[in-house]
Amino acid sequence: MIILNENTRCLVQGITGKQGKFHTEQMIDYNTNIVAGVTPGKGGQEVFGVPVFDSIEEAKESTDVNASIIFVPAPFAKDAAFESIEHLDLVIIITEHIPVHDTMEIMAYASEKGVTVIGPNTPGVISPKVGKLGIMPTHIFSEGNVGLISRSGTLTYEIASQLTRAGIGQSTCVGIGGDPVIGTPYIDVLKMFEEDPETDEIVLIGEIGGEAEETAAKYIEENITKPVVAYIAGIAAPPGKRMGHAGAIIAGNSGTAKSKMEALAAAGVKVAQKPSEIVDHIKEVRGK
Repeated sequence: MIILNENTRCLVQGITGKQGKFHTEQMIDYNTNIVAGVTPGKGGQEVFGVPVFDSIEEAKESTDVNASIIFVPAPFAKDAAFESIEHLDLVIIITEHIPVHDTMEIMAYASEKGVTVIGPNTPGVISPKVGKLGIMPTHIFSEGNVGLISRSGTLTYEIASQLTRAGIGQSTCVGIGGDPVIGTPYIDVLKMFEEDPETDEIVLIGEIGGEAEETAAKYIEENITKPVVAYIAGIAAPPGKRMGHAGAIIAGNSGTAKSKMEALAAAGVKVAQKPSEIVDHIKEVRGK
């Protein structure tokens, strides 16, 4: 497993809000190690037995927290992220609609501090053996050896569910986020999965827009020894129209599903034409 493991001790920023409270309960029910919450002005309260602090600095004085998950509304997300990056090792930003210039500042600061940021606009990370930091429905995941990376939350759920129903479990599933600027790209997660002894195969889920999948294809060809299966959404999307995510827009001949699929196939990746083929491809590389 990667990113989220037995040593992850997380706090929830925005824990007293509607979304923060709901998903905190879900994460705790999945045995995730949630040790604190932070909402300015709400220090001293408890949410599902989790102590709430006014700041991350106060939370660190009382707990051994090393990660954060952010449910703070977009206008305040940059400040929340900066506070996390200042004090912690891992920051997962669930919030969507964060202005791009805010995200660029967040990522520049994270790079300066050497902190891993997942997101924004991500469903989060789940390692079925240890827990989840995110909003994904847990019943569709199962423990196993397939590592999954995706720009799309709903496709993550669909494909994880199909794998689970076929008896193929997952080591870790990572939603890298659907915005044009994100903290951890495909390449970083691919490198982690390559080095992870609990991951035997990798599933990469992409979509139209940008060049992230083409860049990943080049990296896979040169650096990844484990089998990779991919699916790219948006084969029928019209050029110039944004589809779903802020980052899913085709400009000219760049960022099309066809160009991404061709780049991945040329790198030796098994490319599925539809999500249901991923299970078949995994079975194929396993010789079953």
